Amino acid sequence: MEGQCLCGAITVRTPDQKSIDACHCGMCRRWGGGPALGVSCGADVQIDGLDKLKVYQSSEWAERAFCGECGTHIFYRLLASQEHFVPAGLFQNGIEFEFTEQIFIDQKPSYYEFANPTLNLTEAEVLAKFAPSREY
Repeated sequence: MEGQCLCGAITVRTPDQKSIDACHCGMCRRWGGGPALGVSCGADVQIDGLDKLKVYQSSEWAERAFCGECGTHIFYRLLASQEHFVPAGLFQNGIEFEFTEQIFIDQKPSYYEFANPTLNLTEAEVLAKFAPSREY
């Protein structure tokens, strides 16, 4: 798959994926104004335009990146595994995604609701899945 930021300074290439997830954590909602709709792309992600990429370590175990020119969100990356979660909206070439999972469901505010049936994970379940050796 190939996507780019609003201004075209950064291009992202990933393996083909079909499922997207929603993250309802407070940090994602603050970062993007609503839930983050992302594609889990693993560690095999190619990024062109690295000179424009800005990276922010948002926690002890993850970082977020955005275009320094237009501000488009480029990825959320787990530091230990280098697994990338790329915003689904970067991919504008007609991919038919399937909405499969919602995480931090216990932090979702009441003012929106998705109709799709999905796997729903709480904060505790997410932390156990991605940071099993940490005490939180």
